Formats: sequence, C-alpha cells, structure tokens
Amino acid sequence: MSLEKIYGVHAVEALLRHHPKRVKQVWLAEGRSEPRVQALVELANENRVAIGQAERREMDAWVEGVHQGVVADVSPSQVWGEAMLDELLDRTEGAPLLLVLDGVTDPHNLGACLRSADAAGALAVIVPKDKSATLTPVVRKVACGAAEVIPLVAVTNLARTLEKLQQRGLWVVGTAGEAEVSIYDQDLTGPTILIMGAEGKGMRRLTREHCDYLVHLPMAGSVSSLNVSVATGVCLFEAQRQRGAKKAVASRKS
Repeated sequence: MSLEKIYGVHAVEALLRHHPKRVKQVWLAEGRSEPRVQALVELANENRVAIGQAERREMDAWVEGVHQGVVADVSPSQVWGEAMLDELLDRTEGAPLLLVLDGVTDPHNLGACLRSADAAGALAVIVPKDKSATLTPVVRKVACGAAEVIPLVAVTNLARTLEKLQQRGLWVVGTAGEAEVSIYDQDLTGPTILIMGAEGKGMRRLTREHCDYLVHLPMAGSVSSLNVSVATGVCLFEAQRQRGAKKAVASRKS
C-alpha cells in the first residue's frame, strides 16, 4: 500500500488525534523543539507512531507547500461514498446543515471550505466525483485539521443525491448572484443544504433546478463577487448565527 505525505503542524496533529492508525511515521525538521512540536511528539508517542528527523531541504523535496518542518507518512485519504450520508443523517438530532460545492476544483478553496464547514457546525461537505477537487495533502494543509474531522462525501450524480435528501425533509438553498432574496433574509434554521457554485460559472443547470430557494450575498463595494471559500464562510456562519439566535429564544421561553 502506497503512503501519502501530509504536512503542516495542524494537519498532522489532527490525524494523530482523530485517526492515529493511519499515521505510519512523523518526520520533524532538525532543530524543531518548540511547544507545539513537543505536543505533537507526545501525541505520536502515545499512539506508538515512529518519529524521525530530516533536513529541511530534503523535506522541501517531499511536498509542495509550506510544511512547517512537520511531515507524516500516512495511509491513503478516505473520501466517503453516498451511503455515508444516510448513516450521518440517521444518527443526527436536530436540523442538519450540509454544504454542497458544485464544481469547486481548486484544492486551496476546498481546504478553506472544509475548515469553515467544520467551524460552522456543518454535518458534511458534498462534492460531485467529476470536475471537483478531492482530498490531497494541499487540501489537508489548508484545512488545518478540519479534513480529518468533517466528512467529505463524493457522489456520482449530485442531482439525484439532492432529490434523495429533499425526500428526507432537507431544504436546498442555492447561491446565485441574480437571486432576489438575500442570504440574510432566508430562513436557514431548518434542515438545510447550502449549495455554492464554482467561481464564475456558478451552479450547474441541473443543480440549480433542484434548489428550493435561491439567495444572493449582498455586495456593498465595487467588486461583483467574492472568492468561493470566503463566500462559503459568510453563508455558513449566517446559518450558524440564525440557529444560535433561535436556540436562545427557545431557551428564554422554556
């Protein structure tokens, strides 16, 4: 079995915390001994993961990106299949929040969206199998550990998946620049699927046709749109804000 190299303090630490059996060896750059690295060493020792040292120049050749002097050899990444969605929803109480990325191909954007989705309490991130970024070392590095926590689900037919989720009572909210309703005026407190389209192209036609609601993100400046990962963060945290406010009201009434 071939191994992947995952790099960056946060990404390696998250793997050691959540999936230690996947980590075969941790490599540290010579001379790294600050508290963050010592904590990582302790985690590796607790999970009986071998630790080695390497020169920074050697580590630079292993990965593309800023490795921060920390690289791990790990078993291949896991992307979940469609059946995972049913399992997740079956054991989830309350109103789930799912994020769909329709045609986001840049790994940096995917990593940032995974990080925002985890921080905002989303249940999972769904992507189509074709024409979409998937889990890579770059995605894991940008996600700062979120890729090891929040499920990334790749589906063969996104439109069919949306139909199935709608049958389970979830409402599909798609983002479109020409939509009349603002994201801030849309109720996001129920079981919600938030769809973000690719930069420039937006959602595909079939995806758009399966939306129950279309919303836009108001722009006050001269630019017409935001980077998809930034827009995703804004929309997810608006959903989180609404849900928190609803819980607060319910708590005061009880």
